[in-house]
Amino acid sequence: MAEAKQLFKEFKVQSVSEFFRRNAAMLGYTGKIRSLTTVIHEAVTNSLDACEEAGILPYVRVEIEELGREHYKVIVEDNGPGIPEKYITHVFGKMLAGTKAHRNIQSRGQQGLGISGAVMFAQTTSGKATRVITSTGEDQIIEAWVKIDVDKNEGKIVRKEKHPNPKGWRGTRIELEVKNVRYVRSKQGVYWYLKLTAIANPHAHIELIEPDGKLIVFPRSSDEVPEPPVEMKPHPRGVLTDDVYRMAKKTRRNTVKRFLIGEFSRISDKKVDELVEYIAALRLIKTEKDKAVQEQLYERLAKGEVKAVLRSFKGYTKVVKQVAKIMEKPPEKLTWGEAEEIVEAFRYMKFLAPPTHGLRPIGEENIEKGLRGILKPEFVTAVTRPPKVYSGGIPFQVEVGLAYGGEIPAGFELLRYANRVPLLFDAGSCVTTLAARSVDWKRYKVDDLERAPLALMINVISVHVPYTGTGKQSIANVEEIHSEIRLAIMDAARRLQTYLSGKHRKMAQVKRRKTFEKYIPEIARALSILTGEPEEKIREYFITYVENHFAAKETKVGEVSENA
Repeated sequence: MAEAKQLFKEFKVQSVSEFFRRNAAMLGYTGKIRSLTTVIHEAVTNSLDACEEAGILPYVRVEIEELGREHYKVIVEDNGPGIPEKYITHVFGKMLAGTKAHRNIQSRGQQGLGISGAVMFAQTTSGKATRVITSTGEDQIIEAWVKIDVDKNEGKIVRKEKHPNPKGWRGTRIELEVKNVRYVRSKQGVYWYLKLTAIANPHAHIELIEPDGKLIVFPRSSDEVPEPPVEMKPHPRGVLTDDVYRMAKKTRRNTVKRFLIGEFSRISDKKVDELVEYIAALRLIKTEKDKAVQEQLYERLAKGEVKAVLRSFKGYTKVVKQVAKIMEKPPEKLTWGEAEEIVEAFRYMKFLAPPTHGLRPIGEENIEKGLRGILKPEFVTAVTRPPKVYSGGIPFQVEVGLAYGGEIPAGFELLRYANRVPLLFDAGSCVTTLAARSVDWKRYKVDDLERAPLALMINVISVHVPYTGTGKQSIANVEEIHSEIRLAIMDAARRLQTYLSGKHRKMAQVKRRKTFEKYIPEIARALSILTGEPEEKIREYFITYVENHFAAKETKVGEVSENA
């Protein structure tokens, strides 16, 4: 039998970068088309986020240059705020680093893996460093070639040059060389990704230069920069023991009570006093040996009968005082067991829903602008649902846009988004797909969904979108999110139904009118023979009569539609 020393001879600590280098598929780098789209996605989302946070209308230029078979240079340039020199290696060379990954805030990227993952993919497929050109608008332009030291999970600059900036250029340009990828104009490729990005970001001007040199422009249709999302305090019903324990170690508050009130939403002085009672009640319930009685007490606690539960135990005031002392101790001295008691008590307490002021939807008007500008339909509508919560305390919001007819080709098209970012892959398991397919479209006059010229856009926004994997291409089937998507779709579909009903009525009226007009010459000729009146005069009379008759009917139908 092998000795322990021999077994552990090959033991090695693996860095985060090394792990993702070996498991690039977890970041979306799987398949030749998908890998190239993922590189573009990571760079473009960085550009859009940076511009919006700085209050700048985004200009993003993407260029793909073919260097050989399945070998491309990818260039992405923006007019964002630029990157200070000391942060270049952190932004492009360090996994799990970023400005938002550690904050409770809505953003396109959530994990701090994005652009550094693209740099690593370029490095592992071509062996080349990523070229970064950036300036914050000051007197210098920094040009740096960045690589990732996978063993240390650190970025390193292999070459750096500084240039004068007489025109005050501001922005960032990155150049990555990638191999084993393919540019195809498919619905999982770069062109389609940027087209969908333009729909959800009508304030952005996006340009694409394809490998054959063709320039495609998605012009902005809105001049309003979206308000940047606001960081939101975690809600008591949405945290784990580890969250409370770690936050307590980092806080600057001087007591646990001040920590809870200051670092969480919906906790006040009164709620802390209530929390003390719930923790005391839970401690006492656990001393009850009769399991049946214990279950009854838990049920009563869940109903909010905390004072009654406390009074059912002798000497309960002593326990309450012991728990109250926890609230006055320094947060850094909070034990794991005490953090566990706090979180357990949170599960029984009643809180107001978390504030949702930090969520930033696209908005119905901008969704309609985006769909009209890119898809050019004959009918478009949008619905933004009120904010809701899932998992007890994580806020989210659902938006739906529906476009019909016009230049939309036959065939149902589902456009999936999370925080404005297009989701092109893993559609089958996504809650957006499941919700869209669960709607009975025939009720809304869409008899054959698969052949209808219909595009449905669904955008789920949240501080924590529940993705099914690190590739961030599919949203988990959470009941609350599924329900909200269905309600939004049905609301939009009812408006489509009203439009189609009016359209069908109008078509029927036109058909009837043509039938009447077809027989007017014959009727005029016959009546002219019978009455002696000129045939032209009779024909003009009937034409005027038919026109007035159908005009009155159209006016009446229009009034009914408006009232509906």
